Amino acid sequence: MATVPPYPVRIELADLVLRAPVDADEPAIAAAFTDPLLLRWSPPPPGTDVLTWIRQRADWSSGTRVGWVVSDPGDGPVLGTVSVRVDAAMDHGMIGYWTVPGARGRGIATRAVRAAARFAFDTVGLHRIELCHAVDNPGSCRVAESAGFPLEGVLRQSYRYGDGDRHDEHLHAKLRTDPDQGWIKANYFDLKK
Repeated sequence: MATVPPYPVRIELADLVLRAPVDADEPAIAAAFTDPLLLRWSPPPPGTDVLTWIRQRADWSSGTRVGWVVSDPGDGPVLGTVSVRVDAAMDHGMIGYWTVPGARGRGIATRAVRAAARFAFDTVGLHRIELCHAVDNPGSCRVAESAGFPLEGVLRQSYRYGDGDRHDEHLHAKLRTDPDQGWIKANYFDLKK
C-alpha cells in the first residue's frame, strides 16, 4: 500500500526545484490565476483564496496528495506547480500540473512531471499514475507524451473545465514497471518540521 510522507519533500533537479509552496508565493500564484489559458484548463477550486490553496498543497498530512511549486534553483520565481493525488489503497495516482505563461515551451512541465512521477513511484509506492487533459489542449498532450505517459484512450465529455464546458479528455498513464526512458536524476530532501 502506498504511503505519503507526512511532510513535504524538496526535489532538486539540475535546473529546477520542486519545493513546498509557501505564503510568500501568493502574489505569483495569484498572478498566474489571471492567465486566461490557465483559467480555462486549471482554475483554482471555487471559493478558495490563494493562501488557502497554497496551504492545502503544502500540507501532506492527509496522505492524499503530494505537491510542489516549480521554480529555478535557489528558490527563484514560481514557474508552475505539479501535484499527484494519491489513492493509497489502490496504489494509484493522478498527476496535474500547470506553468506560468513565461515558462511554457521550455520543457519545464515535462521535467516537473517526470520528477513528481518518479517520486510517487519510488517514495510513495504508487503502481500507476494517470494524467488526463482536455483533447482541445495539445500542449498538455505534448507534456504527457514527452514525460513518458503513453496515450491509453479518450474519455468522452468526462470533465467540466474552467470554461464551464464538458470536454473529451485524453487518458495517459505510466506504470512503475514501465521502462525508465527519459527519467531524470533528482535529489530528495525531507523537510521535517
